[in-house]
Amino acid sequence: MRIPRLRNVLATLLVLFAAVYLFGAVSLALRDDSIAVFEGRPASLETIAIFGASGTAGDGILKAAMAAPEIGKIHVVTRRATPRMEEGVASGRVQMTLHTDYLDYSTIREQMAEVDAVFWAIGISARGVDEKTYGMIHVDFPRKFVEAWTSISEKPDISFHYISSSDISEDSSMMWAREKVRAEKTLFGIAEGTNLRVIAYRPDYIGPTEEEAHIGQDILYGFFAPVGAAVRAAQIGQAMIEVSVRGAEFANGDKVGTWNIRRYSDAYEQRLTDTG
Repeated sequence: MRIPRLRNVLATLLVLFAAVYLFGAVSLALRDDSIAVFEGRPASLETIAIFGASGTAGDGILKAAMAAPEIGKIHVVTRRATPRMEEGVASGRVQMTLHTDYLDYSTIREQMAEVDAVFWAIGISARGVDEKTYGMIHVDFPRKFVEAWTSISEKPDISFHYISSSDISEDSSMMWAREKVRAEKTLFGIAEGTNLRVIAYRPDYIGPTEEEAHIGQDILYGFFAPVGAAVRAAQIGQAMIEVSVRGAEFANGDKVGTWNIRRYSDAYEQRLTDTG
């Protein structure tokens, strides 16, 4: 008799899960995602820099940047080259700099002095990584860069776009969640009272670009996207570009979650359609 009872319990749980999932998907479909098309004077994006473009999120950001007509020059600072970077270099739009020490940026001062916006996608999984190493990569790497950048930039308005994560808090039992909060607070603090605005992006699941995704990643994206818990990497890039263009609409310390990443990605595409 125990097996039938277990089956009944499992069946009930499955039905409840399906109902909640369906409710979430329907609610998202009925939700108004539209954002008013930007009609003001766009902030300058003559030159941008992308860090971490060899990873999943960074590759999508680079893809979006290479397709953006408002961006002139794209500096890519990376440990290794990828086919997309090489494609960009061949097109003349991307200048790639191989860099290994992300605690020292003295060798790229000239390139960074001309940058209007930085899209930061450097990061690693917390699996098997100690807190000191994780903190160095997610907190110290961007902190050192922002400190160096603000000391040399003479532009009146610059912005730093940092990929953080959803579901993070200082009181979390998860080391990575605490470190992401520490990174945000550190970067916001450095920018306070300066010509820099730091914007944090807090996505849930990040799906690779369609051409880079394997079947397992597509299945995960297909599962989470209908309930608003996933974005494509290129959508993050489009959202970063749209947020950058809108300039003063965003203040230092603003946070952009998954839903708003999708919304600003859609606004970006709509603006291109309207102006194209």
